[in-house]
Amino acid sequence: MSTPRGSGLPWEGRAARADVICLAGIAFSGLYGLLLLPAVPTLVGTHPLLLELFRGSMTSMVTMGALARTGHASLTLALVAGIPGTMMFDWLYWWAGRRWGSSALTMLVGRHPRAARRVPWIKRFAQRWGGFAVIVAYLLPVPNVLIYAAVGWTGMSLVRFLLLDVLGAFLWVALMVGLGYAIGQSAVDVAHAVSHYALAATIALVVLIVGRQVYLARRYPENVNDSRSDTGT
Repeated sequence: MSTPRGSGLPWEGRAARADVICLAGIAFSGLYGLLLLPAVPTLVGTHPLLLELFRGSMTSMVTMGALARTGHASLTLALVAGIPGTMMFDWLYWWAGRRWGSSALTMLVGRHPRAARRVPWIKRFAQRWGGFAVIVAYLLPVPNVLIYAAVGWTGMSLVRFLLLDVLGAFLWVALMVGLGYAIGQSAVDVAHAVSHYALAATIALVVLIVGRQVYLARRYPENVNDSRSDTGT
């Protein structure tokens, strides 16, 4: 692996092919979640295993744990199926940190001052506790993608990152499946109710997402102006 460059984002200079691929992958990871969003309420009650496998949904993990408790699913399968969907795109953020250094964190946290102040703290945390942080990333009060980018920036190898990420994903899946197993039939009933009202739930989720984007655009209008400046519009 090459040393992290930290020389800025690809649109701030001449982009290498790897930069374009990495950035496109990160963009696709967000689009992937949005494309599957309408199917979540339906699948959680009808095919939770597929939802767990392809999206790593917390609700699907809890449901699979509950189904295992009631004898309608395999507990081992419930624990294993959630790992691919949970860590599917994590390596992209490690790669972004590896290639772009602090600029990757700036891209992820945004440009407003409060977010920018987090970058040095995240770097120090990754340098001191990087391996442990990857394992417990889903339990920390920090977006896990920031941890992944930070350990890439500070030099963690890809092999080590993937091994730790698998362990961290399993820990998270085990907690969610264990919660469903403890709840039992009640969690299954809730999943079926969600599936029954799938359309209303999907509309509500879309409204929340759009509302959040409008709120952020109004509260931090300078971010929109900065992004326009970066793209030359």
